[in-house]
Amino acid sequence: MPSTGRPEPDRTTTDRRGAAPATQQGHSEGPRARRDRCPGALRPWAADDGLLIRLRLIGGRLPAQTLSDLCEVAERYGDGRVRVTVRANLQLRALPGQDGALDPEAVDALRSTGLLPSRTHELVRNVMVSPDPGLWDGRADLRPVAAELDRLLCSAPHRAMLPGRFLFVLDNGRGDLQERTCDLGLTALDEGRAQLRIGDRWGPVVGLDEAPEALVSLTDRFLERRGEGPCAAWHVTELPEPLTGFVPPDPRLPHPSPPLPYGPAPGGGRHVPVPESGLDRSAVDALAEHARAAGHGILVVTPWRGVLVPGISDPVPVPDTGGGS
Repeated sequence: MPSTGRPEPDRTTTDRRGAAPATQQGHSEGPRARRDRCPGALRPWAADDGLLIRLRLIGGRLPAQTLSDLCEVAERYGDGRVRVTVRANLQLRALPGQDGALDPEAVDALRSTGLLPSRTHELVRNVMVSPDPGLWDGRADLRPVAAELDRLLCSAPHRAMLPGRFLFVLDNGRGDLQERTCDLGLTALDEGRAQLRIGDRWGPVVGLDEAPEALVSLTDRFLERRGEGPCAAWHVTELPEPLTGFVPPDPRLPHPSPPLPYGPAPGGGRHVPVPESGLDRSAVDALAEHARAAGHGILVVTPWRGVLVPGISDPVPVPDTGGGS
């Protein structure tokens, strides 16, 4: 496996603890002239080499076997490689289709991997989470929060109208996602409470058990105010008025921290960089073998174009998000 190095953080501003969250990309673009076209599996992007599809992962987590199954789909229908994105999602290229739609056989193959749990809400499952499970440096384990947020997003038909670029960012208190732009999100203050992020503002402090409901309530408020048609807002910061009033930053907020370095990770794991060309079969098999050897078989795609193989036995399974159909 590739060894060491430090990934570059993705940010639009340099934040300090107590400063406003990072400013949303696109905030100064003015009124939209077209609808969001962010690709999914059922809404692919037509590229020169065929159709490009994107598969959302909640917090980047997936079983190693699922990555192997997806690589098999890429080998059978695409260019044989699995790519990762800066939103910790997966992407396949050079897929077959007609009139902008993926071939039905390829869709069935994707569904068989378990990575398309909701046909109706696939584009809105954009939930980025600090990639360590709260067992080092982080203040809270946000996996249950992310799973419940995903369930709530997929449980209501009207939430399928969220733009495909609308992003939730959950920082576990390590500060590694503090400078990531988001529409809605939170930063853990301790193991039970977090301060919400609302675009480029801070929101109220809530209990982590209340956070998913608080975030979907704000999501619904955004949907009510974003407008209709091609000029509708894609991001919270594009609304004419803020979703909430001013809330000062909590003094317990962490300082922003650098991305998780490539190479050995705390607890005996490893953060492996992924080249722009993606993962081929040999790379996928190596990651899967490392995850099985760690005793849990779990991989975490990180927001820095990498894959984390946790080194500590991970008792929390990847959630089965029922969602819509």
